[in-house]
Amino acid sequence: MSAKWEKKDANTGVLTIEVPAEKVNQALDQAFQKIVKQINVPGFRKGKVPRKIFEKRFGVEALYQDALEILVPEEYSKAVDETGIFPVDYPEIGELDGFEKDKDFTFTATVTVKPEPKLGEYKGLEVKKLSTEVTDEEVEEQIQNLINRKAEYEIKEDEPIVEGDIAVIDFEGFIGDEAFEGGKGEDYPLEIGSGQFIPGFEEQLVGLKAGESKDIQVTFPEEYHAEELAGKDATFKVTVKEVKTKVLPELNDEFAKEADPEVESVEELRNKIKERLAEQKKNEAESTLRDELVEKAAENAEMEIPEAMIHNEIHRMIDEFAQRLQMQGMSLDLYYQFSGQTEEDLHEQFREDAETRVRISLTLEAIAKAENIEVTQEDIDKELEKMADQFKMDKEKIITALGGTTEILENDIRTQKTVEFLVEHAKITE
Repeated sequence: MSAKWEKKDANTGVLTIEVPAEKVNQALDQAFQKIVKQINVPGFRKGKVPRKIFEKRFGVEALYQDALEILVPEEYSKAVDETGIFPVDYPEIGELDGFEKDKDFTFTATVTVKPEPKLGEYKGLEVKKLSTEVTDEEVEEQIQNLINRKAEYEIKEDEPIVEGDIAVIDFEGFIGDEAFEGGKGEDYPLEIGSGQFIPGFEEQLVGLKAGESKDIQVTFPEEYHAEELAGKDATFKVTVKEVKTKVLPELNDEFAKEADPEVESVEELRNKIKERLAEQKKNEAESTLRDELVEKAAENAEMEIPEAMIHNEIHRMIDEFAQRLQMQGMSLDLYYQFSGQTEEDLHEQFREDAETRVRISLTLEAIAKAENIEVTQEDIDKELEKMADQFKMDKEKIITALGGTTEILENDIRTQKTVEFLVEHAKITE
């Protein structure tokens, strides 16, 4: 087999693949071994028809289609390796005329390949470092969150609803006189002031008592996800079944020890929270700085991204989104029902981020190549040891989980090293 690659434009080209007669005949042999198991010829057991009898009865041409299905993918794959191109989509195979026994065979494949970005400025990029200072207000906010999480709720017997209460309600929504789908609920616990419901709904419950009912008038937002409701006036018939008030625990040393067994007092709790917030802010600042540098380098690069790469990235993002939903006990189909979105809507929603992801990935890859950023065996071993410790697994099992190769790991390490290169050569201002 010999192959020739001819680039036609930025991201596409044509592979011309020449296959010798010997390979053609081998493919025909394989096709015969496949087909002979499926045919019946009087006087012969299934699968035992001699080749000459088969060709005399059906013609050698009866093997051509199956032979091509064997030969073309195999030879295309070899041609890709030989020419060193990087396809990002399925090839468009040209006409397969001229395929005959005992003859050389030539076919073409039009291929979309990974772009080669033209790098712009990526060294000396200027970015501002975020502040990592922790304020007293931020610490107190965390303390208040702990207090709220430890809150208990007491039933209010004959007292009106106030903001912060939990109202357990039955409700049904109507547009005019017609109830609409998804607008009904029973025994729903609604925290007043949480903003869970349509604007204006919760405020109209204030002042009601358990056992009372009210018609609540609201207008759906113009950007509401369910188009059939967007911008429309609605009436919700609501019955308050129960009212609960939040009772907060007292902030004292006993509370502090219960919130965190490693501390003995409120002061120690505050200090520990401050340390944790400082570490969190430091990590966030470093992460933001890296992200800004990578985004700037990608913006400065020139490239034409094939639609296939964006499409594939969108589907990776949808898969990631589906996994996150699954962890919350929800399927993608159920999400579509609740949100009123379709797969096409989600596809379009992820499109811009997918294009950015691809642009960044291609830019970092090009920078790594331009700067000869290499991954050593020592780098790989260190990362494997870190993963082995994190997941409590043998390194061999981790490699097996990665598909039996460290290629994915190498690419991740190279990306990390490239980002560090950008940080080292950046102008970072306070």
